[in-house]
Amino acid sequence: MPYKFPLATTTWDHEEIDAINRVVSSGNLTMGENVKEYEHAFAQYVGSKYCVMVNSGSSANLLMVYSLLFTHNKDFVIRPGDEVIVPAVSWPTTYYPISQCGLKMKFVDIDLKTLNYDLDQLELAVTDKTRIIFAVNLLGNPNNFLRINEIIGDRPILILEDNCESLGAVYENKKTGNWGLMGSYSSYFSHHISTMEGGMITTNDEELYHILLCLRAHGWTRNLPDYNLVCGHKKSSSFDESFRFVLPGFNVRPLEICGAIGLCQIKKLPHLIEQRRKNASFFKDRMKDHPVIQIQDEIGDSSWFGFSLVIRPGLGIKRSDLLNRLKDAEIECRPIVAGNFARKEVAKYLEHSVFSDLPNADYMDAMGLFIGNQHYPIPEVLVKVSDFYKDIS
Repeated sequence: MPYKFPLATTTWDHEEIDAINRVVSSGNLTMGENVKEYEHAFAQYVGSKYCVMVNSGSSANLLMVYSLLFTHNKDFVIRPGDEVIVPAVSWPTTYYPISQCGLKMKFVDIDLKTLNYDLDQLELAVTDKTRIIFAVNLLGNPNNFLRINEIIGDRPILILEDNCESLGAVYENKKTGNWGLMGSYSSYFSHHISTMEGGMITTNDEELYHILLCLRAHGWTRNLPDYNLVCGHKKSSSFDESFRFVLPGFNVRPLEICGAIGLCQIKKLPHLIEQRRKNASFFKDRMKDHPVIQIQDEIGDSSWFGFSLVIRPGLGIKRSDLLNRLKDAEIECRPIVAGNFARKEVAKYLEHSVFSDLPNADYMDAMGLFIGNQHYPIPEVLVKVSDFYKDIS
């Protein structure tokens, strides 16, 4: 059914349509100069040295993990069987690349207020076998990276960031996606900006940048600099280099149209996030001390992908009642990301372990959902939700 208040709406106007028409008219449809320009603009915005655009945030996660199998940097290299700690709540393609690369996942519980890692449990879960902590910034909310780095200490543990829902979020004056060795982003329709489909990987490491460029397109050398940290000097003959394959790569290239749209969208991004934060400020004020529903506690400066609604424990109120109220108000909603992924049927195909119990992830899975935020004022939606259960106080 169509909703009066949908989960997401378009951020496009005539500029994106004009950009599409320019690319189509040019006849240069495959990955080219628009993608390169967008990568540069994105890098400037997020404060990263290198950016690699791919066809989705899911592909960004895949290449981000896979690239570590091929680095020559002994501080970064991973091997099949290495342990990766993950939060129990995220999107499936946070987890799948870990399994696809032969790594072992360990699920850790979330904090019911921030919806990111339960940091006390994370600290207990880290062992000498841990090689990567995968930090997922959920629904726009940064992780507490100072605490995560304290937990790591001087151990050889890498941080990777799934920042697909949190473009523009800031923690300690640094944009999220930059706290780890690499960060992933999504520009799918429902995200902060949209390039139809699209994703990005950021890093400050030159070798990983070159590896990512190679893996993105078949594992060939064509898109690498003449001298690079994958194969050294390229051959002088462009013919000899045209089909030279050096890594077992993929084809996850973006379209040139997506790069052109991205150039339009990245210019609008500061304003889009500013309005999302204004909506959040209004909503946080109305939801303060709400008798039934708790919303996400903000860490740093969230970019407020959406608004989580979790029924407070011990009230005897079912999520189905909240769902019915939202339906009656014509407000679209979804489960919070994929819920507790350790409980999904697909987990049996993924080599994993669960550290201790996951009571918070289980509770959120059963009693939580989220509604959309928008890049324009939505007071009517936020007032309706904040007035739910007004008689219980």
